[in-house]
Amino acid sequence: MVEFGNLKLNYLRLKKEIDKATKEVFESGWFVLGKQVEEFEKEFSDYCGKKFGVGVGSGFDALNLALKALNIGKGDEVITIPNTAIPTVAAICASGATPRFVDVKEDYLIDVEKIEQTITEKTKAIMPVHLYGRVCDMEKILEIAEKYNLKVIEDCAQTHGAEFKGKKVPIGEIGCFSFYPSKNLGAYGDGGMIVCEDEKLKEKLKFLRNYGQVDKHRVFFHGINSRLDELQAAILRKKLGRLEEDNEKRGKIAEKYNLNLKGVKVPVENPLTKSVYHLYVIRSENRDELMKHLKEQGIGCAIHYLIPLHLQEAYKFLGYKEGDFPVAEKISKEILSLPIYPELKEGDIERVCGAVNDFVF
Repeated sequence: MVEFGNLKLNYLRLKKEIDKATKEVFESGWFVLGKQVEEFEKEFSDYCGKKFGVGVGSGFDALNLALKALNIGKGDEVITIPNTAIPTVAAICASGATPRFVDVKEDYLIDVEKIEQTITEKTKAIMPVHLYGRVCDMEKILEIAEKYNLKVIEDCAQTHGAEFKGKKVPIGEIGCFSFYPSKNLGAYGDGGMIVCEDEKLKEKLKFLRNYGQVDKHRVFFHGINSRLDELQAAILRKKLGRLEEDNEKRGKIAEKYNLNLKGVKVPVENPLTKSVYHLYVIRSENRDELMKHLKEQGIGCAIHYLIPLHLQEAYKFLGYKEGDFPVAEKISKEILSLPIYPELKEGDIERVCGAVNDFVF
């Protein structure tokens, strides 16, 4: 079988480094908000080209705390897309704000030409989602944000190391990352980080992640418990050194798929951006039949994401209906993610291509 993903292979490839890093943490006797987190915050923010990093408990918490730190909440609206992972919208709702959707283009990313018509007097922020490893048109988004005095919080959960015009995400001042195990830079548990340019925002985020405490005895903010563990930080420091290499491997796998897959729509690279192929997503009008065929051939595959969020039961209160976002709805019926991870073997890539092509022809 060609597995859709195999995190054990990733661990075995890095076993010596990972085991050494975790041993050091155990022997230090310090497990929460210590040296490893501080060093990783600096190393990862430097990697992203940002001044500061704040490690938190998950990608959801990164988005939610970024909103809270910017005083976005009840009565406010945040613009995002409907064809994203649940945490994007769940974080907006958890802050007390209301998500407002904009349809996407054929590349799955927010249609920047439709943003302005969605802005109201309640709009306080735009949350573009860099989906599947692909980067949004941040130049246009930042122009719109400046015109209407809006904050931009980039959901970078799937784009560790991705670029827009040679610059790593986030392109604006604030970006939120997830280190969920399956991410390009994944921990062995939950984890996340906010990277930013503003020192006051960084300090507020550090308070908010730790109950709102400014010191052991004083609380200035209503915060939560969301702290990146020392163990996860130590692991992520080791894996960060391999991220560029692993992203290149993903890119080469994507190139092979692009060259060999027939009869399905493959992703097209935007010349202004560099995708890191967190997911390799094809399109087929016969998606469900193709998925069944691949599974029968022992090929792992998945759908990201089957039901657009405006049609989910939990978000019916937003008042959207089927047909409101036709592109997002159409692609949700056609998308299929194929295996792509650094440990994927040449023979496995050939098997995937052969199975897809056998179905099509």
